[in-house]
Amino acid sequence: MALWTVHGDGKHVAAGDVVAPDERLDWLRTTGIGAQHVVAMFGATFLVPLLTGFPPATTLLFSGLGTLLFLVITGNRLPSYLGSSFAFIAPVTASKAEGGIPEALGGIVLAGVGLAVVGAIVQVVGSRWVDLVMPPVVTGSIVALIGLNLAPTAKNSFEAAPVTAFVTLLAVLLLGVLLRGLPGRLSIFLGVLVGYAVAAVRGELDYDPVRAADWVGLPELTAPHFSFSVVGLFLPVVLVLVAENVGHVKAVAAMTGRPMDDVVGRALVADGAATALAGAGGGSATTTYAENIGVMAATRVYSTAAYWVAGVIAILLSLSPKFGALIATIPAGVLGGATTVLYGLIGILGARIWVEARVDFKDPANLMTAAVALVIGIADYTWTAGDVTLGGIALGSLGAVVAFHVLGFLGRRTGTAGYAGGGETAAETAPTTRPPSVLPPTPPASGPR
Repeated sequence: MALWTVHGDGKHVAAGDVVAPDERLDWLRTTGIGAQHVVAMFGATFLVPLLTGFPPATTLLFSGLGTLLFLVITGNRLPSYLGSSFAFIAPVTASKAEGGIPEALGGIVLAGVGLAVVGAIVQVVGSRWVDLVMPPVVTGSIVALIGLNLAPTAKNSFEAAPVTAFVTLLAVLLLGVLLRGLPGRLSIFLGVLVGYAVAAVRGELDYDPVRAADWVGLPELTAPHFSFSVVGLFLPVVLVLVAENVGHVKAVAAMTGRPMDDVVGRALVADGAATALAGAGGGSATTTYAENIGVMAATRVYSTAAYWVAGVIAILLSLSPKFGALIATIPAGVLGGATTVLYGLIGILGARIWVEARVDFKDPANLMTAAVALVIGIADYTWTAGDVTLGGIALGSLGAVVAFHVLGFLGRRTGTAGYAGGGETAAETAPTTRPPSVLPPTPPASGPR
């Protein structure tokens, strides 16, 4: 575990200077920066349990615990906050329809274990094989189909309260364009606040659960139920989390000027362990957050001490059932307006990966890989074999991987196509399953944008 030395006088950061991961400011300023990280992750982290029906306070508890666990496993070297992963919304929704929340939690645990196993392999043999298996045309397709597969869910929520949903949607759009810096990164969160105010005026809120909730108490805990039938739903998400975590490490390395290739495997193990822990107790799956990279870019403070503070604050907030009940009062109309933007942005992030990797769609292997995967995911094709059912996300993701490698091989053998996949590796263009309004400023060329 790398501990901290005080940066300068602990009060100031000189122009052009940064506070490194193993440094910190004085504890008063470190606490303030940690609180900023809580604000940055707040909207997205709470939106996931609201959309999936998980208890918000429980998700917040395991978000804080997962962050602390991540810092321990990575040796306190990698500044990161672990918030709720949007990549899990679709498989959680599908598995809940079959066996309720326990079934979904079982899938989350299995995905976390799978990610940790991949991390252990990466730590031993390196991450180059990840780039070869999942080039940008594949990762972009998977991210895009995950977001667009959720479009019907957004529509259903929108139709529950169209007026409130439309105002929320309009607020998110305008705030994302008009605001700059950290407020601009929080446009989804701020738009939800606007929609919530409209819902209150229109009498769409029910505060009875808030009045009945205690001020202090443990969050609701739920044990997982394991079923082999959910493996196909959650396996594709592991691929997304691998690319996302590798990209996060590269971004932090570029911003701090410190090589961190040796910590990639540990980061994957840490996120996998945090996700498995969350699933074991009833929380949403976790992932590293681009929102918090944005806070680091704005403050130039990369100290892991701030993330310890943020994790502790999240845990303390989760111990108020009244706070969790208040978050749960956000109505469907507000969520419908926010997710109309959010799910579309997740889909567009897939296209962004293609653009930044300069994927050549004149190559038939690339073109066919993306085309088939997107239609399978958006239309939600299903395939059943015994007790196992694979939905659109699983089939589309599997199709993207298989089609790319098979078609690319045949194209190279016959001379009908050049190298498929684009000019950059999957890790260098790793996806972030959150909207561009919360992405960090463009780091140096080696990191994701």
